[in-house]
Amino acid sequence: MGEDAHADFQALLAAIRSCRHCAASLPLGPRPIVQLHPDAPVVIVSQAPGLRVHRTGIPFDDPSGDRLRSWLGVDRSVFYDARRIAILPMGFCYPGRGPRGDLPPRPECAPLWHPRVWAQLRRARLVLLLGRHAIAHYLGRRFGRNLTATVRNWRRLPEPYLALPHPSPRNEPWLQANPWFEAELLPALRARLHALFAGGG
Repeated sequence: MGEDAHADFQALLAAIRSCRHCAASLPLGPRPIVQLHPDAPVVIVSQAPGLRVHRTGIPFDDPSGDRLRSWLGVDRSVFYDARRIAILPMGFCYPGRGPRGDLPPRPECAPLWHPRVWAQLRRARLVLLLGRHAIAHYLGRRFGRNLTATVRNWRRLPEPYLALPHPSPRNEPWLQANPWFEAELLPALRARLHALFAGGG
């Protein structure tokens, strides 16, 4: 990365970390949490930080993260290597609780920041869309009437996208009802990641 590009990237990170755009709507105040590096070949587009992640400032530092790392077949040293894996939530800050769990990501965040971030992630080869908010934003309903149908159509999705359910423990019934996910999709995903991290595309 040249000096100008490095300066642009650092300026973007500083702007994200100081963002207060949704401060009035965040019950615990803003704490933007991302993991970014221009060299990352893999980008995880997630939902929004949970309460534990808000407290630690570490993305996926929770049971959802444990399951996600198991799905990917990587340990924490690989997962938290920003040169390998970028983490770009739909909402960068904890949105608060609702009657059925955490609230959805703030709708202002992705339109405000994602285009600027993607301009920096020029080496991304695989984009994992985690959960219905990320899938709806990037794919809409072009490949299925709902999350299950879109994930099941994983072989037909356009490069560089792959849609996944959210790894929350709350989704255990979905995993039990869809055994093809672990039997078919996850082995292909792990093989793709292995090739990317080995430099094979």
